[in-house]
Amino acid sequence: MAKYKLKTYKAAAKRFRMTKNGKILRVQGGKSHLRRRKSQRVKFLLRQNLEVTAPGAKRRIKRLVPYMRQYKANPPR
Repeated sequence: MAKYKLKTYKAAAKRFRMTKNGKILRVQGGKSHLRRRKSQRVKFLLRQNLEVTAPGAKRRIKRLVPYMRQYKANPPR
C-alpha cells in the first residue's frame, strides 16, 4: 500500500521560507504602501525577515507546508 501524498497550502508556502538550519522566516507586514512618511530606520527594519519563534505557530506552518525544505531554501526579500 502506498502512502498518501500531503497537499501543500499554497498561501502558506508563499508566505514562509525555511533556512538550511531549520528556522522558519516570515516577511514583515506594513511594506505595501504609505512608505513615504516612514523614517529611513523604519524602512530599513522592514527589509529584514523575522523568525517565527512561537512553538504553536511553527507546528501549524510545518503542517500546512509539509515539503517546505525541499523547494523553499532561500529566504524572501
